[in-house]
Amino acid sequence: MLDQFDAALLDLAQRDDSRTADSIAAEIPLSPSAIARRLRRLREGGWIARTIAILSPKLTSSRLRACVLVQLSEHADQRGKQELLRRLHETEEVQFAYEISGTYDLLVLVDCANMDEFVALAEGLFASDATVRRYESNFVKRELKFAPFVRLSDAATS
Repeated sequence: MLDQFDAALLDLAQRDDSRTADSIAAEIPLSPSAIARRLRRLREGGWIARTIAILSPKLTSSRLRACVLVQLSEHADQRGKQELLRRLHETEEVQFAYEISGTYDLLVLVDCANMDEFVALAEGLFASDATVRRYESNFVKRELKFAPFVRLSDAATS
């Protein structure tokens, strides 16, 4: 169970996990040692899945990104679908994959160095897979917002 302090700590950790317990104590009315203990408990309890570094657009803005909509074959068996999902999970260029409702079954964000790399990846992942009925690629022109954040401090947490 999470209390209001845990939720506030998780909100701050999502924004910047490199902050010290001392700096967090300026915003959350707990001692730095209590903050450190809570953050350790939240990590050990699986409330924080992992900590990553998000690269600056200075390094990533020239890369090719595509949102790929994937429609699975009506006759796709569960084994074929699971194999495709496994390959998506293991492919480094796949930044996220969501199972969605509507005309398409999957939404996949792919990040590649250039168009040649994207074409090779798309042909290997989608075009040659009998599980995939069709796929459509939409290329990112410009990143307007990237902020993976889920507010918890105002939500019911118990």
